[in-house]
Amino acid sequence: MNWPVDLQEPMNMPDPYFPIKMNFCHSSEYGQILFPHHWHPHMEFLYFEEGEAIIECNSVPIHVQAGDIIVLNSNDLHHGMSLCNHLVYYALIADLSSLQSLSQDAVETKFITPMTQNRLLFQSYITEDPALDQCMTEIIHEFKTRHLGYELSIKSNMYRLLAMLVRQYVIEDLNWQNHHSRIKNLERFTPILQHIEQHYAEEIPVELLAQMAGLSRFHFSRLFHELTNRTVTEYINRVRINRAEYLLLNSSMTVAEIAMASGYNDISYFSRTFKKYRNGSPTEIRASFANVE
Repeated sequence: MNWPVDLQEPMNMPDPYFPIKMNFCHSSEYGQILFPHHWHPHMEFLYFEEGEAIIECNSVPIHVQAGDIIVLNSNDLHHGMSLCNHLVYYALIADLSSLQSLSQDAVETKFITPMTQNRLLFQSYITEDPALDQCMTEIIHEFKTRHLGYELSIKSNMYRLLAMLVRQYVIEDLNWQNHHSRIKNLERFTPILQHIEQHYAEEIPVELLAQMAGLSRFHFSRLFHELTNRTVTEYINRVRINRAEYLLLNSSMTVAEIAMASGYNDISYFSRTFKKYRNGSPTEIRASFANVE
């Protein structure tokens, strides 16, 4: 069966001869989904200029604020949500093939190739690093001004950025077999995660998801947990609660209406589940946000 749009984000570059791009991003609503769960083979760097957000990387939530940097390695599964009414950040996306050499020099064999093959991975969360902050700021400035030679400056700063990561933020060295297995699972589970994002308000039987993946329920549940670090129920609840919180803070719908719109027919169960994930009832969260405003 062919399923709809998957989670492997197509990465079109404005200039195919210079496959590095910078996106300016902002949000004006607390709880807004910045981007749904997705992955791509390119490296991505998120630089936060104002506000706060939650960035989930391979199922690990990271609370970020102004000055923080998120490093997304190739094929990292990631998701983002705003935690304020004024969020500003930049997304630097790079095809590392643009940094590869035509000849096999030391830079190519020791660093760039291992990065492209996920054998050299970096820490996801970086904070209070003035050197990296300055490097990101310079890249942003070059993209904004686009003065003569800006490509040279950006490319040299990319090498500088990667050098600092190699020296201070390497986390592990994966073998090719693990990398290949992860890519295979990401591709297999792409339509499942997409289905949950699109149909969270409906009943989603595990059996249906397992059937979509062509697996037994037991095998599906095991692989799903390996990929997301959550059970299917936990994952669906998180998607629903994220949506419910957004509606609580950005709509005039009643709690009962929000529960129904988020996939919960039982209001009591919705309140208990919401409190489990947000440390407060829906009414308390809405009231506390109103008081802040």
